[in-house]
Amino acid sequence: MALRATLKRLSKPGLSLLPKSPSASSSQRSLLLSPWHQSSLARSMATVIPPVMQDSTSRNGPTAIVFMNMGGPSTLPEVGPFLSRLFADADLIPLGRLQSYLGPLISRRRTPKIQDQYAAIGGGSPIRKWSEYQSEEMCKLLDQQCPESAPHKPYVAFRYADPLTEEMYQRLLDDGFARKGRAVAFTQYPQYSCSTTGSSLNELWKWRIRLEGKEPEGGGIKWSVIDRWPTHPGLVEAFAQNIEAQLQTYPAEVRKDVVLLFSAHSLPMSVVNRGDTYPSEVAATVHAVLHRLHFSNPYRLCWQSQVGPSAWLGAQTSDTVLSYVRKGHKDMILIPIAFTSDHIETLYELDKEVIHEAHKEGGTGVKRAESLNGSRVFVQALADVARVHLGSGESCSRQMGIRCQGCKSERCLEQKRFFVNSQRDIKEVIR
Repeated sequence: MALRATLKRLSKPGLSLLPKSPSASSSQRSLLLSPWHQSSLARSMATVIPPVMQDSTSRNGPTAIVFMNMGGPSTLPEVGPFLSRLFADADLIPLGRLQSYLGPLISRRRTPKIQDQYAAIGGGSPIRKWSEYQSEEMCKLLDQQCPESAPHKPYVAFRYADPLTEEMYQRLLDDGFARKGRAVAFTQYPQYSCSTTGSSLNELWKWRIRLEGKEPEGGGIKWSVIDRWPTHPGLVEAFAQNIEAQLQTYPAEVRKDVVLLFSAHSLPMSVVNRGDTYPSEVAATVHAVLHRLHFSNPYRLCWQSQVGPSAWLGAQTSDTVLSYVRKGHKDMILIPIAFTSDHIETLYELDKEVIHEAHKEGGTGVKRAESLNGSRVFVQALADVARVHLGSGESCSRQMGIRCQGCKSERCLEQKRFFVNSQRDIKEVIR
């Protein structure tokens, strides 16, 4: 029955999960499976083990899967507190010794403008809606695929908006995770940066100390972390399918000349020069997606969302688009390659600023690929990343054990030590 349902779903028009080869006919393409989809289909054909569902607990369960992200204000009154937390975070926006003074000043001045931007996209960020949907759907798949660690319970922890990290941590304690089971901090930044994932893990470690103490009785919550996954085949497939769908909206005679502009959130050059791995990991994602697309189109990687007068990683997305339009490239697809759902950077900055300005300059063929949002391929990828991690017995990736070349942060050092040293606790959970 599982195989029949899977094949029926794949045969529906517009719902195929299969990669498209430019050299294959439509009938041949229907029989092509990427290696990742071959393994996914094989799992669906395997003997079905009755899953442990949300109302029962397995030998190694329960398992909390905590989605970590920067978050966004869901309503206009939340914009001020969101910006206040964001500009107070020296990991994301380093302002030096005047951070405590400049952060609140900048956030107050920017609040009215940013409120107008959120009003223009519907009155708030959709990132919480998508994070909760993606985590819930992923946990349903994990209950079926990993009954030994079920039930898998979804949690969301945002760095700058509700639900905040401390709210999530208290929920875990209230739900009994200090006594039984384990928790996985699953970053929703596929490419690691000290400014994003690192900041969220610093915050998680801080609240662990405040709410459980340095040496909690019984060991406390047993943590592991999925700290990066930039080239996971399912992530690559989800991006590639959205790009292919947008390419199909161009006339066949110009399709191969459409420029693919991969856009990621920029970083201050002070962070880049410290040795942050984010630029190289974003580039790895881009290359993997292009390989999946058979390098069918010209492309560039650019960077968006610069804040303040200091030097940031470039070239900037807005400058790149206008430059290419003026050089005669009228057809471009913007691909938000470092974001896992829509939020203000896609819905306002790209859609209402960058693309709007491009159209005014004559670049009427500038469009954006859909964000991952409710992509079923992406949800399956999330489940696969978590499944592999849960079965690995590892508390973190090998990269977590090494700091950036220029890092001098004692907080970062202690946080990394905590997750690396959680290896013993995780092996005790997986019996």
